[in-house]
Amino acid sequence: MRLRGGAAAAVVLVFAVAGCKAETTTGSGGPEETGGSGAALTAAESLTVKGRAPKTGYDRDRFGTAWADTDSNDCDTRDDILKRDLEDVKFTGGDCKVSYGVLESDPYSGKEVTYRRGRSQVDIDHVVALSDAWQKGAKYWDAGKRIALANDPLNLLAVDASTNRSKGDGDTATWLPPSKGYRCTYVAAQVAVKKKYQLWVTAAEKSAMEKVLSGCPGQKLPTGGNPTEAPPRFHAD
Repeated sequence: MRLRGGAAAAVVLVFAVAGCKAETTTGSGGPEETGGSGAALTAAESLTVKGRAPKTGYDRDRFGTAWADTDSNDCDTRDDILKRDLEDVKFTGGDCKVSYGVLESDPYSGKEVTYRRGRSQVDIDHVVALSDAWQKGAKYWDAGKRIALANDPLNLLAVDASTNRSKGDGDTATWLPPSKGYRCTYVAAQVAVKKKYQLWVTAAEKSAMEKVLSGCPGQKLPTGGNPTEAPPRFHAD
């Protein structure tokens, strides 16, 4: 993997893929020490296993307004992630609203994708889909925690839109990136988010996580991102 990034306010997420050089990206959550949580495989083994709860009651609005500025840097979360993950970034009206950039190596497909505001081929993916989170614990949270998850840079990634649409709300048991070289990093990120927010996993999901990560036992668990509670000024339906 190559370096991608460029946000002024930085949170460091480190992924050490077995056999690959560690990757450092920057985001909007503030600096944090990384790698101290041990191997991603060990973390996956520690996740709580339960059945998937019904999707009843799920609505995107339960996670607040899309791309809320929960880190109070005066840029919305979507633009924060675009600045972090794209190269050759250009702005409209300042240094916040991204109008152009290049995803030089989409993590999900490996292809180069150009971002142009208003006709974008780039999605900001929730690595742990919000509806998946809802069925694995988030329906019981208060609004502040759901808003935090939806806007946490640890759970967000700029990716090719067409590839991302095939994911839907899948977990590790039902969807993995077509780019096999990114799968360890991707699964480690899902484990990190589920551990940070104390979401559970299904038995099939945990088995799939362990299967992927057993092939890269040196894979580190990424850390960082925003606090798990959004500021009280943010509200959700």
